[in-house]
Amino acid sequence: MLKEFREFAMRGNVLELAIAVVLGAAFGKIVTALVENIIMPIVGIILGGVNFSALALTVGNAEVTYGIFIQAIIDFIIVAFAIFLFVKLINRFKRKEEVKEEAAAPVVDPQTELLTEIRDLLKKERV
Repeated sequence: MLKEFREFAMRGNVLELAIAVVLGAAFGKIVTALVENIIMPIVGIILGGVNFSALALTVGNAEVTYGIFIQAIIDFIIVAFAIFLFVKLINRFKRKEEVKEEAAAPVVDPQTELLTEIRDLLKKERV
């Protein structure tokens, strides 16, 4: 059973998934820091210094902090947009690499291609 578990854990897909989770968590920290420390203060300045997280409504003895919910929604939208821009940037670089690879492919002269086909046919007839 231990051997089977080791084989399962060492499969390529499981390792790739583990790496993706770790990198995703690290990237999430970077994006969160960007949102909390750079983007949200700018949004606060644009909106006149409004801090949504302080908004609350008191109902009886309970305090409903709906501002934290609004702040979480805004954070989510900003994080999603930042990730969208990041993925778009990566896709742009991938497309440029694909174009370079296609351009780097050797162009075969039609005459050379024809001669290659004739050579292959002659080899086939000999056998």
